[in-house]
Amino acid sequence: MLLATLGLALGTAASAQWQWRDKNNQMHFTDVPPPSDIPDKDILKRPPSAKQLPASPPPAAAPASALDAASAPGSNKLEAEAEARRAKAEQEEKAKKKAADEANAAARADNCARAKRQMTALDSGMRISRVNDKGEKEFLDDKARADEAQHTRAVIASDCK
Repeated sequence: MLLATLGLALGTAASAQWQWRDKNNQMHFTDVPPPSDIPDKDILKRPPSAKQLPASPPPAAAPASALDAASAPGSNKLEAEAEARRAKAEQEEKAKKKAADEANAAARADNCARAKRQMTALDSGMRISRVNDKGEKEFLDDKARADEAQHTRAVIASDCK
């Protein structure tokens, strides 16, 4: 009989656990309630006995100076959190833009190097061939060489800045 009573008592104590997330998004598993600054939405599990507890009484009327301080910009927790999220989003956007700019700069540098090598080959006077749509090898005549040189100069002018 003693063992059965002890087992029931331990089972009840084990079920009286709180599970909640703090403002740093860390999980907490305790047998004491979370601090009062943890919002209800972050309390994931309560002991069964805690669910029937009455809501805390509304705060007493604050003095006028306290109300003025609470209504000042930046003093509201929600405003501060929203501002922090906004700043983080702006920072992430800047990082993405910087990464995209760096990728574009690398691509332009590669195009520039390729175009300069192509221009060197075109200016050398050696015969240049390419494969046509039918898969046949054809050599560039003077007109095709001039067109290719003009296109290559345009690439150098745009990508080699």
